[in-house]
Amino acid sequence: MAVVFIFALTVSAKAEEFAAQTGRLQAEKPTISQRQQKLLAERYDLADRSSKSAAMSRGKPLQEGVRVKLPEGMSWKKLAGLSPEEIKVRQLWPAGFLPLPHPHHEAGGMVFPQFLINETKKQTDRDLTRFDLDFDLPDHFLPEFPAPIFLTTRPDLGDVSTGKLVTLSNFNELFKDILNPKQLEGLRLLVTPFPQQQFNASEDRRSLKPHQGVACFDCHANGHTTASTHTVADIRPNEHRHRIDTPSLRGVNIQRLFGSQRALKTVEDFTEFEQRGAYFDGIPADAARKGINVLERASQVHFMAEFQALLDFPPAPKLNLFGKLDPTKASPNESRGQEIFFGKGQCATCHATPYYTDNLMHNLKVERFFNEVTFNGRKASADGPIKTFPLRGIKDSPPYLHDGRLLTLEDTVEFFSLVLELKLNDQEKADLVAFLKVL
Repeated sequence: MAVVFIFALTVSAKAEEFAAQTGRLQAEKPTISQRQQKLLAERYDLADRSSKSAAMSRGKPLQEGVRVKLPEGMSWKKLAGLSPEEIKVRQLWPAGFLPLPHPHHEAGGMVFPQFLINETKKQTDRDLTRFDLDFDLPDHFLPEFPAPIFLTTRPDLGDVSTGKLVTLSNFNELFKDILNPKQLEGLRLLVTPFPQQQFNASEDRRSLKPHQGVACFDCHANGHTTASTHTVADIRPNEHRHRIDTPSLRGVNIQRLFGSQRALKTVEDFTEFEQRGAYFDGIPADAARKGINVLERASQVHFMAEFQALLDFPPAPKLNLFGKLDPTKASPNESRGQEIFFGKGQCATCHATPYYTDNLMHNLKVERFFNEVTFNGRKASADGPIKTFPLRGIKDSPPYLHDGRLLTLEDTVEFFSLVLELKLNDQEKADLVAFLKVL
């Protein structure tokens, strides 16, 4: 009886501790949200100005225009005329080109857009809401949802998702006739939730109820991305950790590096590592306590990797077999943009055809433009080398750069024009954006 009584007291104490923690974090939530929204409003023009002519693969319009705000009295032309040293000394580097902090950088952890939360709950009755934190970027800057799925093995089928979010509740119905049993098992594992740092059954969680966990395809929805965010597990101290803009898994079969900085050499390595890295913040003790799912390499990891390798880029009807424009299909500004991409813009130095990646890592050394500064818990110093992400299908994957600091393709072109000291004029920038939209 004494043992039962002590156990009951322990359970009650833990419940009270969790309730107290929940109340404290919920009370802090509005302040944290306001802090992040203030930073975003200071850095960017967040208005919904969608394109009338450019859209993602399933029709969501792209956001247009440069959204990063310039220092007062400055223009992009004036800024490009200054040296990195002058920009740094005069503190003219646009704040929107500094690293983007996590919605609550000190806390970190996985955070999902509301549309993903709603559909996942509808289909699986699993709630990915955090009681302490909401996603920060407006929906109109995010990828379309649900994203289409294209398979390397069945390009004749087009989008095999049929407009649905693939989850544990429907994966078999959608894929049983187009995948072999091993690939189907790999997909099952990718949509199966496993315990994670913020979503688990322990008292140290950020969901109101004990939780089954997070599936790989919660972040990589339909093998693509919703821009769900996190902070990298392998950098300390915390203020130096990078926000992660979830990358697309499209084209995994042609990639040779995985993780924005980890330089893991196979998708199997990455799939296995995520259970110890992203899922539990790189903290083995937390993983053991909260219920890590150790994947078996020869079957589970291999099966998951095999399915991921089937995820193809979206069709690009204006490109030829070598990944360049078919001159009979390209507009004049797209053709001029291609010339800039492979010439003055130096883009192809890293983003080589046909998939527009060199499968290497490069250090842009952006820190030469600004003094070290801390904001919202994030210290902007030096990013270090970052892998070259493929540009095929890039219009489907906003926001851009490894941490999502660039909201539009126009922002991206302005950023690289400055960082690479290209001195592109307005027409050259517009042509380059036009070319990127057809990749």
